[in-house]
Amino acid sequence: MALGSGALMALSTAPLNAFPLAWVALVPLWMMVGSEFATLNPQPSKRVFLLALAWGIGYHGLALAWIRDLHPLTWLGIPWIGSVAIVLFAWSFITLWGAGLVAIWAIGLSWVIRKRNDRSSWLTSSWHRVLVGTALWCGLEWLWSLGSLYWTSLSYTQSPGNLAILHLGQLSGPTTVTAAIVAVNGLIAEGWMRYQGSEVRGQSNNAFYKLLSSAVVVVAVLHLVGYGLYSRPVAQSPEAALRVGLIQGNVPTRIKHTAEGRQQAVDGYVTGYERLADEGADAVLTPEGAFPFRWDDRDTENSFYQAVQRKGRVGWLGTFAVQGDRLTQSLLTLTGDGQTLSRYNKLKIVPLGEYIPLRSILGVVINRLSPVQTDLLPGAADQTFETPFGRAIASICYDSAFPEVFRRQAATGGQFILTASNLDPYSEVLMAQHQAQDVMRAIETDRWAARATNTGYSGILDPHGRVQWRSQPRIYQLHTDTIYRRQTQTLYVRWGDWLTPLLGLAALGVVLQRQFLQSTTTP
Repeated sequence: MALGSGALMALSTAPLNAFPLAWVALVPLWMMVGSEFATLNPQPSKRVFLLALAWGIGYHGLALAWIRDLHPLTWLGIPWIGSVAIVLFAWSFITLWGAGLVAIWAIGLSWVIRKRNDRSSWLTSSWHRVLVGTALWCGLEWLWSLGSLYWTSLSYTQSPGNLAILHLGQLSGPTTVTAAIVAVNGLIAEGWMRYQGSEVRGQSNNAFYKLLSSAVVVVAVLHLVGYGLYSRPVAQSPEAALRVGLIQGNVPTRIKHTAEGRQQAVDGYVTGYERLADEGADAVLTPEGAFPFRWDDRDTENSFYQAVQRKGRVGWLGTFAVQGDRLTQSLLTLTGDGQTLSRYNKLKIVPLGEYIPLRSILGVVINRLSPVQTDLLPGAADQTFETPFGRAIASICYDSAFPEVFRRQAATGGQFILTASNLDPYSEVLMAQHQAQDVMRAIETDRWAARATNTGYSGILDPHGRVQWRSQPRIYQLHTDTIYRRQTQTLYVRWGDWLTPLLGLAALGVVLQRQFLQSTTTP
């Protein structure tokens, strides 16, 4: 049951978008953990840990099943069985990493509630349990977001299907959505446990109806608030308009680093840039690693450099750049004369894909599993990305899962979002989930977003997260569209994630109050 309810949570994510399931999929686990509260065991049991781990495996394992698309890696010279081992290791590790969050949440909630082994007081305080459970989950998601493996926040189960609730992200980021989901699941679970208890004892079901109606009211009110934010018109001043061209090069990763692949990339992006410039694009955006070789500003013989000089339009080029003796995955702003105006280095590089974590300790083992030969250097957290049209919010692929990357750039003057990604060899499942992440970032920062990917989905998003245009997957495609520069600042952009510490303080206050009452009433 725990595994299955976790899988239900996974079904709420893109591309299935069965987002209503997220509002009830945590209920079974909450009830299972809650049943342990009624025991006299003063320590969290192994059963709680295993149930939570099963739920986490069901959720993260199924939601991240697209990792299997890495196989086969035989084009890297890795034997077939080695390819299977690499993919299974990556899938298992990231699944267990996410499941660990759920297990810690369950153990932490059980420990807090039963710390003094005082069942009588805590079992009569469902609202307090909901508060503590919500605060714990949000705090753990915040902690997980500081690391290198972060994708399946509960908030992204609502993207892109539930745009109204996603607008709560303008208040305190994705934490607001996560908190809403956990709290509603908790109210339903607490109500159902009260119902079961009252049936056994032959008591009134008033508590059940109060908690269930509270869940309904919370869902309705939050959606109304979100819809109010969603229904606000988006100002589109002609002076703020910017014509952006997108190139989806469709150069498979398995050939990108061969002579044939490099030539295909150069031809496709040079031709695409020239066509989009002729169509009136003010600037052209290319995907992550569009040029699969090191960019040299002094190489005036480079055909893309020459095309920019001929057409005189800005080019945003995804390529590799040098920093010291290391390489970075970068997005460059090339002005009309071919000069590099600005550079954004990918902040969140991918473990095993772009660097070996703990190489000095684990390198001997991991080098046998990972095709990475040279670690890429991550970008600095305080980067800004200047363009001839004003400051932009830049992101490269995996950055899209980290809302703080976007919030900080919006707070320092970023007026529109540029996302350059390479999602090959993954299927449309990842394409849809990556787009879902950018939908959330556009809403949270109240910005237009232009997305250029290697194989799809490339697209244009408005500040309400609505997809204005989306490419077809796995084809070479060009598109020109209009986005608008904006200087608004949402509450989230100005204040960041203020909700998580607020919930933490409130939960701590409840715990301390309970301990004080227990100490004063104990003879």
